[in-house]
Amino acid sequence: MPMLDVPHATTAEGGETNFDLRKETEAAGITDTLQQLEQELVGLRPVKNRVRQIASLLLIERIRQRAGLASAPPTLHMSFTGNPGTGKTTVALRMAKILHGLGFVRRGQVISVTRDDLVGQYIGHTAPKTKEILKKAMGGVLFIDEAYYLHRPDNERDYGQEAIEILLQVMENQREDLVVILAGYGERMTSFFASNPGFRSRIAHHIEFPDYAEAELLVIAELMLKERGYRFSAAAREAFERYIALRRTQPFFSNARSIRNAVDRIRLRQADRLVSDLDRMLEITDLETIDPVDVLASRVFSGGADVRSAKP
Repeated sequence: MPMLDVPHATTAEGGETNFDLRKETEAAGITDTLQQLEQELVGLRPVKNRVRQIASLLLIERIRQRAGLASAPPTLHMSFTGNPGTGKTTVALRMAKILHGLGFVRRGQVISVTRDDLVGQYIGHTAPKTKEILKKAMGGVLFIDEAYYLHRPDNERDYGQEAIEILLQVMENQREDLVVILAGYGERMTSFFASNPGFRSRIAHHIEFPDYAEAELLVIAELMLKERGYRFSAAAREAFERYIALRRTQPFFSNARSIRNAVDRIRLRQADRLVSDLDRMLEITDLETIDPVDVLASRVFSGGADVRSAKP
């Protein structure tokens, strides 16, 4: 039976004996980072709980090292699965801050890439591209979005497998200086891992990002408007609730990303409405308030979003 490649545990001699957990957490920036994550993302309770658990594990691991107890370098590569607009990139950024604050990566940076950044178009092109990205990401976090596109078994002339092999080697041999986060749709990531078991064996944390509920999407829209100095009137708020219910059933819905696009278009319509009457004297409330017509003018209410462009 082959031996599992498990990081060797080490024991330091001597060490500290008392630890103030609150001070340790604050000193590492965990408290601030988790609070920031809470403020940035509505809902996603399972994701936030898992991030908190990982942060706790890493904190205790660092304390164990300082206490002189047996410790093994934790495997930190991760998989984020979920639909677009569910906060995967934001969580990756906050995870990098936690890893850096606790000393598990040298730099708190996230290098975000897709297949095009790693895979070349001709023989001899892929290895330099992949190695250049890895060099740039070393000491921090490499976030690979839509990672399943690296593997295209239906194309025998595809060079993605070369990038995969280089990534796997670095994930194994330099895991103490680079954390790789693979992200994408749940079902496609499952198929990707099935076709590339080397990746699954190197991933320690699989985190699933659920879609937002309608009530959460409304809160997200109101927060976005508030940040920009706007607010829904009562009737506009009700209209946007209807908008959400309709838009979620249509093609290419991307959770918070689609809501952001909708908010931008609502602001565009509001501005057009205000400027349409140049003889009107505007008050602050006019500038701040989103009226029902600004929402109801969306084509979602008259037959649905454009299937090709998925414009809200």
